[in-house]
Amino acid sequence: MTSGFPEAAVRDRYPLVVGDREVTAATLMPATAPGTGEIVAEVPLSDAEVVDQAVAAATDAQQAWAGLSAAERGRYLRDLADAVRAQAEQLARIDALDSGNPLAAMRNDVVYGADALDYFAGIARELHGKTLPASANGLHLTLREPYGVVARILPFNHPLMFTLFHAAAPLAAGNTVIVKAPDQTPISPLEVAYLAAEILPPGVLTVLTGDGAITGEALVAHPGIGRIGFTGRGTTGLRVMEAAAASGHVKHVTVELGGKNPLLVAPDADPAYVAEQAVGGMNFESSQGQSCGSTSRLYVPVGMRDDVVDAVAARLDRIKVGDPLDPATTMGPLVSEPQLSRVRGYVETGTSEGARLVRGEGPPDGVPDGGYYLAPTLFDRVAPGHVIATEEIFGPVLSVLEWQDRDDLIAQANATRYGLTANIITNDLDWAMDTARQVQAGCVWINGRGQHFLETPFGGYKDSGLGAEGSMESLLSYTRTKVVHILDIGARP
Repeated sequence: MTSGFPEAAVRDRYPLVVGDREVTAATLMPATAPGTGEIVAEVPLSDAEVVDQAVAAATDAQQAWAGLSAAERGRYLRDLADAVRAQAEQLARIDALDSGNPLAAMRNDVVYGADALDYFAGIARELHGKTLPASANGLHLTLREPYGVVARILPFNHPLMFTLFHAAAPLAAGNTVIVKAPDQTPISPLEVAYLAAEILPPGVLTVLTGDGAITGEALVAHPGIGRIGFTGRGTTGLRVMEAAAASGHVKHVTVELGGKNPLLVAPDADPAYVAEQAVGGMNFESSQGQSCGSTSRLYVPVGMRDDVVDAVAARLDRIKVGDPLDPATTMGPLVSEPQLSRVRGYVETGTSEGARLVRGEGPPDGVPDGGYYLAPTLFDRVAPGHVIATEEIFGPVLSVLEWQDRDDLIAQANATRYGLTANIITNDLDWAMDTARQVQAGCVWINGRGQHFLETPFGGYKDSGLGAEGSMESLLSYTRTKVVHILDIGARP
C-alpha cells in the first residue's frame, strides 16, 4: 500500500490456529485495503472440514475451561486484554487499513475491546444461581451452566473490537468460542487469535475466516454448536435463523440486526447543537455511517428545518475524507466496491424521488486513487415514504424530515420495520421521557450521540433483532439454567 503515513505491518498470508496447531485451508481469499483497493494479504477460506476441526478442538477444551473458577477465567481474559493494549497502535493501524475506518476511531475500538474483556472478567464472579422456597422441607436451587461451544458471526464495521467484545461474555461464562471473522475485514480478528493462542488454553478461542455462505453456514448447522450469536444485516440474520432451524438440532440463536434510527428534535433545541449530535450520531467519523446504530433519519420541527440543514451542512464541510491511516482523516472509505456501489444507488434513488441533495454530489476531493470513497451526504425535503427514509442504507447518508405535532412525530419515527435505537434532543425532561416511552426502540439516548456503555444491554425491537449484547444480561444469555431439587437428605438403609 502506497501512503505517506506509517503503514500497518500485515503478513502476506495468514494461517488459522485451530487447537494447538496451525491450519492452512486449501483455498485462500484476498484481503483488500478499502483506502486504495489493493490486495494486502491472503486469508484462508475455512470449509466444512476446517469447521469440523475447530469445533472438535473447542469441544476438547471446553470442559477444562468451564472447570476453572470464574476468577481463574477472569485472569486469562485480563491477560489477553493486557496483550491487546500492549499492541494497541499496531492493531489499530491494521484495523484502519483493513476496514477503512479512520485511525483515531480504531484506536478507540482497541480500548473498548480490551475494556470489554476486563468487564466480563469481573462480572463473571456474579454468575450464580438461586435458592427457591418451592416446598416446606426440600432445598431447591438453580445452577448456571455454559452451553459448551459458541459460534459468534461478526459484521465488517468494527472487526477487532467486535471480536473481543462478542467473545468476552461467552468465554467468561465458561464456553469455548469460535468467531467467524467478517468476509471483508478478516485481518485484525486473526491477529487477536494469534495473541489468544499465546495466552488462553488451546481451543478456547478460535477465529475462522471464510465466506459467509460456506464457513458461516457450516458453523450454524454444526451439531456440536448449540449457541449462536449473529450481528449483521437483517436478511442474513434471517438466513442464520432458518439454517439453525433446518439443522435438525435445537439451537439458541440471538441476532443483532439493522436499524433505521430516528433523531427526534424538540422545538426548544439549538440548531448548532442538533448539527453536532446529528453528525456524531450518524457515525460519519467512525465508520462512514456503516453502523446499525446510525441515526439516519433527522426529524426537525416545522420552521426549524432551514437552520438545522444549514448547520448540518456546515458541520459536514469540516469532515476530512481521505486515507484512513492519515492522522488528519476524519472519514475514510466504505469497506468495499460493492458497498460503495450499493450506497451510491441509494443516493441516486433519493435524488430521483425528489429529495434535495444538499451535500454529497460527486466524489470527495484529494482521496487516494482506487479507494472506495464517498462524500458525506445530506438530503433535505425527504418524505416519509421515500426509500432513503425507510431502508437501511448503511453508509454516510443523512435524511432530514419535518414534523408538525408530536403524535405525527411518533408515528413517523415508528413507521419502520426496525426498532434498534433513537436519539432525542430537548431541554424539556417531560417531553424527552414521554417521547422515549413512545418510540419503538431498544435503546434511547437523550441529548447524546449513541455512546455505548458496557454495563447496559444493547439490542433492538421488531426486525432489529433478538437478545441483547453487553451487561450482565448478555453474560446470562450464554448460560443455561439447571434446577436441582433436594427432597430428602437423610440416608436410607
